[in-house]
Amino acid sequence: MRNINYILSLSMAAFTLFSCSNDDKNTNDPGTPTNPVENNSANTTYTPAFEGQTRIGGLQTNTSYEAKIITSALTSPWGVKSLPDDRLLVTEKTTGNLRIVKLTGEVSAAITGLPAVNSANQGGLLGLCLDPDFTSNRMIYWVFAEAGTGGNLTAVAKGKLSNDEKTIEGATVIYRANPANASTLHYGGRILFDKTGNLIVSTGERSVLATRPLAQSVSAGLGKVVRITKDGLPAAGNPVFSQTGALAELYTIGHRNPQGLALHPTTGEIWLSEHGPRGGDEINRLKAGSNYGWPVITYGIEYGGEAIGDAIQKKEGMEQPVYYWDPVISPSGMTFYKGDRVPEWKNNLFIGALSGQHIARLAIVNNRVVGEERLLAGEGQRFRDITQGNDGALYAVTDQGRLYKIDKK
Repeated sequence: MRNINYILSLSMAAFTLFSCSNDDKNTNDPGTPTNPVENNSANTTYTPAFEGQTRIGGLQTNTSYEAKIITSALTSPWGVKSLPDDRLLVTEKTTGNLRIVKLTGEVSAAITGLPAVNSANQGGLLGLCLDPDFTSNRMIYWVFAEAGTGGNLTAVAKGKLSNDEKTIEGATVIYRANPANASTLHYGGRILFDKTGNLIVSTGERSVLATRPLAQSVSAGLGKVVRITKDGLPAAGNPVFSQTGALAELYTIGHRNPQGLALHPTTGEIWLSEHGPRGGDEINRLKAGSNYGWPVITYGIEYGGEAIGDAIQKKEGMEQPVYYWDPVISPSGMTFYKGDRVPEWKNNLFIGALSGQHIARLAIVNNRVVGEERLLAGEGQRFRDITQGNDGALYAVTDQGRLYKIDKK
């Protein structure tokens, strides 16, 4: 176990972040302004839709904090959530296993009873969440890549954690994002409960050119955010899409590979992180019934350098991202900080970055990003998911098998 103290020494930028009250009540001092954290060349010359949509000024946390490695013994962890007793429940992508990790570092044996996963490429056991009534019903919900006769699917399942914590009882698949496809890429895979007690699930468009346009199709479950009940049925109050054949579970459309979901602590709104192609990673604030544009509008290009579609970034009827990155950081799991232990972080959004190999902190006011900081950038880790524990600390897992605790020193 080791402690890491991070002190940034970037020069101060001359801008003011906060001066008045705002709709999300985030009036705390976010830290010392610095130069923007991104200084590498962009892949495109595309123009942002508004000032501050990308390459915002940097921030430095003034409160002393530390990061501790709780364990390095996990295998490809993908999702992490805090149990009521402060232990952590973790999904392992490649093994398809659930594990429980104590804050002292002990990792449980694999919890049995889950359906088989297709762990090829980007598939496997993905995001998870606990039932709001977990203390009484012990129910868990998770997303996984499921192999079938017609190809692979993003699937959602639920089951009860047994009292001895050795197995999941009554595991049942409650939702599948159709159509299936042979691709083993872009499953999306995050899941959470919204403020009404319904499940929010992100699905990818499966990457291949044949399925990419389905992100815009309201009759397909690919490239979407869906809102379903605990039994997998369309939730009451879902938006109504006017096109014929629209799926009743749809909440938003036009997503590429959304790997992060979080609820804003004060507004209850759903925020989403989304992988772009070469450039164009996005943070979106979800509005029911809205279209987020992929693959019609994007701030990225193909991996080979070609333009995507008509090379446009704005179109009427399609939402702009709150923030985007070019070059990409590959944003994955994320959470809003709800504690007071590090005052600068209050209501800030923390996002695990894969290719970026850091945790991105975004200070947000009036639904706009006003500053960005990169934490744990010297660790050389692909940060896959991050959550806040019941103790107020942040907990993050990495593809290389580590679980970090990040808290006030």
